[in-house]
Amino acid sequence: MGSFSIWHWLIVLLVVVLIFGTKKLRNVGKDLGGAVSDFKQGMKGGEEAAKGNVESSAQAAPQVLEGEVKRDKV
Repeated sequence: MGSFSIWHWLIVLLVVVLIFGTKKLRNVGKDLGGAVSDFKQGMKGGEEAAKGNVESSAQAAPQVLEGEVKRDKV
């Protein structure tokens, strides 16, 4: 039950290519790459938005909310 040799992996790769075909595997690769790219862009956008919120909140005057708290009797 040791590790698999390179021949085992080559046979597995050949079987996968025969089952799915190269076109379908290429499409899966493109979709996966696009998803990773979109995720990275989203993370960068989130960091920039967070920095913008910190800067805008630091410049804005603090807001004081006045009111009274009422509790319902149960």
